[in-house]
Amino acid sequence: MKMARVILFTGEMDAMSKYYGEVLGLTQVTQEKGWREFEAGGATIGLHSGPSSPGRKGSKIVFHAEDVAALRATLVARGAAFGKVRQGDVFTLCDGKDPDGKPIQLFNR
Repeated sequence: MKMARVILFTGEMDAMSKYYGEVLGLTQVTQEKGWREFEAGGATIGLHSGPSSPGRKGSKIVFHAEDVAALRATLVARGAAFGKVRQGDVFTLCDGKDPDGKPIQLFNR
């Protein structure tokens, strides 16, 4: 099974598009009324205008990084919000949030 897309519902389409396109550096591949999609390493992140359905749980987008600290530094310089890099026994990760407050993570596994 291969992930094809993550859909994020948002009332802040312009801010979210700027974040995923300019701040994270993803290439926008689709722009339609109420829908924008960004290439993300073989999968896509779709932004859908409007609120999510009541009762749905949130989601986290995890981006792979060989060097979590270096990628974090690059993204923070572009305006992304990330916490400290955490080192586990066999992995490194760093959590952050997008402009809608949705969690994202950089992870080296």
